[in-house]
This record gives sequence, C-alpha cells and structure tokens, in this order.
Amino acid sequence: MSTDDKRIALQGQVWMTVGGEHLGGSNRVELLAAVGQLGSITGAAKAVGLSYKAAWDAIDTMNNLAGEALVERVTGGKGGGGTRLTARGRQLVDNFRTIEQVHRDYLERLDLQAGAVADDLALFTRFRMRTSARNQFFGTVSRVTRGAVNDEVTLDIAGGQTIVAIVTRESAESLGLAPGRQAFALIKSSSVIVMTGADGARLSARNQLQGQVARLMRGAVNSEVVIALAGGGSVAATITNESVDALGIAEGAAATALFKASSVILGVPD
Repeated sequence: MSTDDKRIALQGQVWMTVGGEHLGGSNRVELLAAVGQLGSITGAAKAVGLSYKAAWDAIDTMNNLAGEALVERVTGGKGGGGTRLTARGRQLVDNFRTIEQVHRDYLERLDLQAGAVADDLALFTRFRMRTSARNQFFGTVSRVTRGAVNDEVTLDIAGGQTIVAIVTRESAESLGLAPGRQAFALIKSSSVIVMTGADGARLSARNQLQGQVARLMRGAVNSEVVIALAGGGSVAATITNESVDALGIAEGAAATALFKASSVILGVPD
C-alpha cells in the first residue's frame, strides 16, 4: 500500500479477560510461550523485551486473575532447576494461538466492509482501564455484613483464601455487591505488611494471607517481597531494606501478608 493510500483498515488484538479484568493479550502469551520454550524467566523476559521484574509482575497478575498457577518453579535436576508452564499454562497458549487465527480471519472479512470508522476505533481504545495497584485479585463475594455507614465485604479468592474489605454502604449498593457476585480486589503493595514467625500472635489486621516468600528484590532503600499463596496466587509488599534484614526475610521462608480491610479497593466487571 502506498503512503498516499488513505483507505481505512481495521486492526485489532485478542485479549483474555476474567470477569472484566485483563488476563493478557498477545504480549503476555508470548511471554508464557517463551517460558515454555526456554524454561527460564530470565531468558523469556529477554526474548520478549521485558525486564526480569516486569516479566514476574506480568506472570503474578496472570496467575492471580486465572485463579490457578500458569507458571511454576522447578527445583533440582541437572540444570539446578528453572521455570516451566503448568498444564493449564500450556493449554492457554495453545488455545490463544487458535483464537488469534480465527480473529485474524474475522478481521479480514470485516475489513472488506469497513467504512468511516476511524473516530469510533479511537474512542474504543480509551475505554480500557488500567490501575497502578500492584496486587489484583479476582473472586466471588461470599458475605456482606451491613453497617450503618460502612459494609464489610468478604471475597473468596483462589486457594481457599479470603479478602475482607470495608466499603461505604453507598459504594456496596452502587456496585451491586452481594453473595455470588464476582468482583476484584486491589491492594497497593505499600499497604501490605510482612510478618514472619507469628507463633500464635493475635493481630488486628483483618486480612492475613499466609504463604512462602517467592522473590525478594532489593532496591536502594526499599525491597519488594512477593509471597506465593496457595492456589497459584501471590501478594507483593514494599518494605524497607532494614525491615527485610530485621525479619530475616529470604526466598523460601514462610511469611504472612497483612493488610487492613480499609486498604482494599473493590470493583466489579461490567
């Protein structure tokens, strides 16, 4: 096509969603495919042009929203271990490839009938919402306890764990929060406290998610601690390097992520 050709052409991408939250598109599937091919997060991140941290962030999000692990660590062996796709992860990559081909065929047919749609296409791209919250969980509302001003909402997530949020009565009603309603929870990593060696301690924090430290990434002042949860999910916390050293936090150690119910933001799919 020449540079003077002003014909409108339709383009598009396939995105996977879970309850309205983006699980990923072709870029994230390419990351999963690279993990499956190379058996290494470092190699996969390099192959798709991501940093090591960005690759893990994407995988954590996909695992959480999928409700099960798509990528898992492998320990031992001749190479000293690595990372691989789970059976569900492999299935997801294969099915996405098939869907992409069907989508391309559809766009080719639709493109033959395209008219003056440039303005609408630009509008559609603005509908996509993004969030800066590091932790994103998808689940089902199991209980709503009504209060005079605020309501307490319990969200069941993967692995049999729950997240409790305090929201205003008005917000609960406008979101239609009720048992059986699908919803997602957002928690900033700076709102998460990491605890080790609880030994029966009693705490006021409403949310206490137990797991093992999967990754520890040190910065100049703060560190990001990622705690792997049962069911393939994870929760990230940003704490000071001094706290990391004082708590003796290391990969593989048992740890609990604590955060207040008032720190949880709830949303629902359209």
